[in-house]
Amino acid sequence: MEGLPPQPPPAQPPPPPEGPAPGWQPPSGPPPSGGEHPVSFDVEYPDRDLDRVSSGLRIFWVIPIAIVLGTVGGGTYRFGTGSNSAVTFAGAGGLLFAGPLLMILFRQKYPRWWFDWNLELQRFTNRVYVYFLLMDDRYPSTDERQGVRLEYPYPDVPRDLNRWLPLVKWLLAIPHYVVLFFLYIGAVFMAIAAWFAVVFTGRYPRGVFDYLVGVGRWSNRVVAYAFTLVTDEYPPFRLAP
Repeated sequence: MEGLPPQPPPAQPPPPPEGPAPGWQPPSGPPPSGGEHPVSFDVEYPDRDLDRVSSGLRIFWVIPIAIVLGTVGGGTYRFGTGSNSAVTFAGAGGLLFAGPLLMILFRQKYPRWWFDWNLELQRFTNRVYVYFLLMDDRYPSTDERQGVRLEYPYPDVPRDLNRWLPLVKWLLAIPHYVVLFFLYIGAVFMAIAAWFAVVFTGRYPRGVFDYLVGVGRWSNRVVAYAFTLVTDEYPPFRLAP
């Protein structure tokens, strides 16, 4: 209409802000491929010169503590590179198996002191084998954890465990027995190579160390699943954590 001032153009919406929204942070890495296994095992790497004398004579040095382990572990542990048990990081001798199985099956409970016994016996067994394989030159303690770490949570049986699964876990773990058999053979040769390296240089080869820790980790997970019955999570087929 004539005489009216021109109207201003309609306001345009502001352009979207460039860049990420405030407070946004880029992801630190790729998404995890799977959850963390409840059984964790690790050994502190000896980044120092090891005692060459005790390492060279380790097969004799270990005898007293091996007798102690055989006493509390049911006398089923043997030492020597001619047997797979020489590199088994955890065994079933002395571990409470039938009792927890029956309690889980009929009462849906896992007595805490049975759990503590199995865990501490596994820890002690691991310390002895770590010492035997020259991975630590500190004499194994019966109660102190030293550089060996084994952890798994106490199960709430009605929530965490299937009451019928313990009857067949030992059978379901057969594929792991087969794989571990070959891993133990490799561990024997690795341990012999480590013996020469430590005796002549005082240093433990890191690749050999990582392999033996991985075999121990795998073995402990199988024991926790099939024998101490503390988890229903099937052990992964891997050496890594």
